[in-house]
Amino acid sequence: MRRVMQSFDVAQIIEQGEQAVGVLKVVRNAAHWELSQVQLMPALQGRGIGSRIIGSVVSDALAAEVSVRLHVLRANPARKLYQRLGFVVVNETLHGYEMAFGV
Repeated sequence: MRRVMQSFDVAQIIEQGEQAVGVLKVVRNAAHWELSQVQLMPALQGRGIGSRIIGSVVSDALAAEVSVRLHVLRANPARKLYQRLGFVVVNETLHGYEMAFGV
């Protein structure tokens, strides 16, 4: 529940047609944008939808001349996706990584 409520004020519903299929949370500030959450229904994962969504966030951030940051748990396979999209590890913690694009 804590994860659901975190940055709830910036939550955007991802839709395919008229069906809600996921959620996107991007906290935008002057220093950088924080990709707080991107989540898709399991049936839609692995189809490039997440890559396109993240690519759009990165493109908008570059236009705004800010970097994009995110945190990912060590065990989360999405880390490979973020690396493929150009994110780099800028800090490690016991449980995960802080990654950034446009450092």
